[in-house]
Amino acid sequence: MAKRDYYEVLGVDKNASEEELKKAYRKLAKKYHPDANPDNKAEAEAKFKEVNEAYETLSDPKKRQMYDQFGPDGPQGFGGGAGGPFGNGTYTYSTGFDGFSDFGDLGDIFSSFFGGGFGGNRANRQNGPRKGNDLRYDLEISFEESFLGTERYVTLNRKETCNTCHGDGCKPGTHPETCSVCHGTGQIKQVQTTILGQMQTMRTCSNCRGTGKIIKEPCETCKGKGTVRNQVRLTVKIPAGVDDNQTIVLKGEGEPGENGGPKGDLYITVHVKRHKIYTRKGNNVLCDIPITFTQATLGATLKIPMVDGTEETYTIPDATQTGSKFVIRDKGFKNLNGNGQGDFVFTVQVQVPKRLTSEQRELLVKLAQTMNEQPPVKKRGIFG
Repeated sequence: MAKRDYYEVLGVDKNASEEELKKAYRKLAKKYHPDANPDNKAEAEAKFKEVNEAYETLSDPKKRQMYDQFGPDGPQGFGGGAGGPFGNGTYTYSTGFDGFSDFGDLGDIFSSFFGGGFGGNRANRQNGPRKGNDLRYDLEISFEESFLGTERYVTLNRKETCNTCHGDGCKPGTHPETCSVCHGTGQIKQVQTTILGQMQTMRTCSNCRGTGKIIKEPCETCKGKGTVRNQVRLTVKIPAGVDDNQTIVLKGEGEPGENGGPKGDLYITVHVKRHKIYTRKGNNVLCDIPITFTQATLGATLKIPMVDGTEETYTIPDATQTGSKFVIRDKGFKNLNGNGQGDFVFTVQVQVPKRLTSEQRELLVKLAQTMNEQPPVKKRGIFG
């Protein structure tokens, strides 16, 4: 089934501010939280996940910009998926939904409502699966590459799961032990008596540093961290029509998650070099074409160089004035969503010859006489 519009899910309009999004999100998250719907948990959890996905996208300015432009599924040729970068050929967004782990201060808001924290057990969530860090990369390409599309290699340093211990941080043959102080929760409960009654707070366990586990024999390769920093080389498919400062997302090419959480994503921002001949406006290619005085006067058939290296034949009429624009249809940039293509728009600039032979000058004088041309009249100044 097609996804519902994210703005509709949150019940806000497309110009909603960050504060309005947050307010709507908190209201709906409280309404559909499974703990608040014990008689219909399955449906509530589905709606709760939908609300979380919508807010996670719209609360991020860059993701919101891409969503407004491309919708939830994005254009063909963008994004990532199973089977490596761009494996499924769709632009995708990270929802970050992993139980109830990405709600920040909402845990505090719902702690009194549900008793003991948002989701029923905040300590378990703190020590639950967490998505790995997202990475950013800036990639510069040529104007022609943005027009035609291309494949590029990017090299970056990132954390990767240790191959020796497979991410648990323990020496091969050993296993992490449950922390005896916090009993694996990663947090210690403290109860204080105040004038308002007993107040319960949670703090990170200092014995296991919030992991809930104790590693007695750390892995020698990663020193107990579970990850090592490596240099990797990735293939990035740049779709035809990508514009300057647009972002390509490679799902799962970020850093490893924690406690079984998914990998982060790699965000590649494309920067297109300026071209000495062509410019871009929307999906149209703009270009200035020089013509001679006689071509402008008599008309001519021109060969117009295209961005892809081919030529298009175009006939301009007689009496063409400098600055006149002409359009070659469907020779511009492709739309990223696969629908249609821009145009190639060229502007003619009449070039006046800088040097003339005596014969050429004589012919031009005779032409001027037949046209009864007069020298330009010098206008008087504004003040007389």
